[in-house]
Amino acid sequence: MFENLKKNKKFNLLMELKKNGIYDKSVLNVIEVIDRSLFVDENLKQKSNLNIALPIDCGQTISQPLVVAHMTQSLNLNKKLRVLEIGTGSGYQSYILSKLSRFVYTVERYSSLKKKAENLLKGLGANNIFFKHADGGLGWSEQAPFDRIIVTANAPEIPNILVEQLINEGIMIIPVGDDYNQQILKKVIKKENKILVENLMQVRFVPLIEGKLHK
Repeated sequence: MFENLKKNKKFNLLMELKKNGIYDKSVLNVIEVIDRSLFVDENLKQKSNLNIALPIDCGQTISQPLVVAHMTQSLNLNKKLRVLEIGTGSGYQSYILSKLSRFVYTVERYSSLKKKAENLLKGLGANNIFFKHADGGLGWSEQAPFDRIIVTANAPEIPNILVEQLINEGIMIIPVGDDYNQQILKKVIKKENKILVENLMQVRFVPLIEGKLHK
């Protein structure tokens, strides 16, 4: 009975995503296949197929599926691309990216989140994801340039240091805003020495904070 309920909730979630602009079949297929409940605590598993953000450790969140889907779809991914993710969090977004790209390089400032996500994703066989405990705002210069960058925390402005780590014609998806209530998800395309910016949707993310923490 629980499995049937779980399938019904996943079906309803997919229908909600389609109604709200998610048309990329590869993105929908990956969200359908991946079990989001693996990335949340036991007491939240029954809510994992609802279109809501959920809390994880260290005061962070796993974003609502619609935002995850929009961010992923806007990256225009294929299996030849190298992706930098700023903010590993639960590892849910990392796992989705790994299914749609060649390599994922993910940076997390909380050591405990990095270790937990790394253990989970390696256990799931995601061998094309590379993890780093560091200040995500600095990117991962040793592995740059990247075809795509996705930032899962809000920045007050588009960080030049991340733009510099994009290839020409590369795409970055990042929430930008002054505070929690005024954030816009932006699509940044690098064109030679300039950037083109498209506003995608209003969002709410935790802030992108400097430094790394051993907790």
